[in-house]
Amino acid sequence: MDKVAIGSINPVKVNAVKAHFNGEVVGVSVESGVAEQPWGDEETLLGAKQRAIAAMEKGHSTIGIGLEGGVQMVGDHLYVCNWGALVDDKGSEIVAGGARFPLPEEIKKKLEQGEELGPVISDYARRVDVSKKEGAIGIFTNGAVTRTDMYEQLVSLLVGQYQLMSR
Repeated sequence: MDKVAIGSINPVKVNAVKAHFNGEVVGVSVESGVAEQPWGDEETLLGAKQRAIAAMEKGHSTIGIGLEGGVQMVGDHLYVCNWGALVDDKGSEIVAGGARFPLPEEIKKKLEQGEELGPVISDYARRVDVSKKEGAIGIFTNGAVTRTDMYEQLVSLLVGQYQLMSR
């Protein structure tokens, strides 16, 4: 049975991974190696990859998973983006991207001023720790899709590819 380490102790991310593995899944606090608020697909994906590698090493596991949320400009609009990476002790690396949705102009302005999405969304929604609960996606879909749903889908993409590759 593989031991899986996720590069986060955020319960949303840990639970998304636990939903896909029957064995031991541990959350470990690791650095992403990118900005607190990643901008663009490249930086967000790099953060996910670096979290996966660091999680596997620090968690002494056979599989490491990194999940990273970021933002990306598309035209004049700012979108949430998210990426995941799965690495194993044999050198395999699997990546996948997840849901995207636009953010309101007032949030875009705050992020452009250097603020981080999690606290900005909590202030916007007048709720505490939104990033550890429904997330921005839960706020802007009126609960139709939660942050856990979003990350579970991303982990499904990673695990499905990994299982196919491991045949």
